[in-house]
Order: sequence, then C-alpha cells, then structure tokens
Amino acid sequence: MKKEKISCIWALLRIGIGCILLWPFFDKLFGLGFSTAKDKSWLMGISPTEGFLKMGTHGPFATIFKSLAGPVIIDYIFMFGLLLIGLALIFGIGVKIAAFFGIILFSLMWLAALPPKNNPILDDHIIYLIVLIGVYKANAGRILGLGKYWVNTKLVKKYPILE
Repeated sequence: MKKEKISCIWALLRIGIGCILLWPFFDKLFGLGFSTAKDKSWLMGISPTEGFLKMGTHGPFATIFKSLAGPVIIDYIFMFGLLLIGLALIFGIGVKIAAFFGIILFSLMWLAALPPKNNPILDDHIIYLIVLIGVYKANAGRILGLGKYWVNTKLVKKYPILE
C-alpha cells in the first residue's frame, strides 16, 4: 500500500477517535438523551463523572477511582479533556499532545473497570489507545486536517511537542 493511502487511513482513524471523544462531551454537557438524559446534564448541575466513579468502577483500582467521585475539578478535567483532545484530533492541530493525553485518558478508563466485562484484558479503550499510538507516530495531523499549516507556525517550531 502506498504511503499516501496509509497516511489517509491514520488521518481517518485520528478523526474517528476525535469524534468518539467529542460526542460524550456534548451528550454529558447538554443531555442529548443517549447515555445522558436531559435532566442529568452538566448544564443542569449534575456531575458528568460522579455516577460512573461511584457505581461503574470495579476491580483492583476501584477504591482509587471511587475516591475521585465528587470534586468539581474532576468534572472539569474530564470534560475539558474530552473537548480539547477531541477537537485537536478532529482538526489535526496539536495531535501529538492530544494523542498523549488521549492515551492517558483511555488508560485510566480501562483501569477504572478492570477486568473488562467481555475479555480478561482487551476492550475498546485498549484499541483506542493503540490507535492513538499509531496516530502519534504517523504524524496523522498533517493529512485531512490543519496540521500541515500548524507545524509551520513559530509556536510549534519553538515547542515541537505542540505538533
């Protein structure tokens, strides 16, 4: 397969993971009725993380995650993480740093419910994590996004981690 086709595949995977992260942000913010009812939205004053952290965590790290339920800072970190990582991946700007934090996010989500229900090790969080490693290594922000222009800015030339 030609390098351009492979790059395009990585770009599509990048955009797909960005959409996967951006969707729950909007659903939890507005209560679009998919996993979050309108009366349970963040805009209605309901924590987007507390329910899962209190009742959805299990396994060897559950106590740690349950202890995180409640503080507003956890809600802000989670929600703005979803938003910023999702937007960066969709637009191809700051893909390396977004992939890095996305890997951390998916690792934490995996650890919160370890072992997964349908497989003793592997679940969608690990697959997304692996895809983000590929996106990071493939410089996938430069195809089907604004990354080609972003990498040529003075800011990114000075701080290449922002690529």
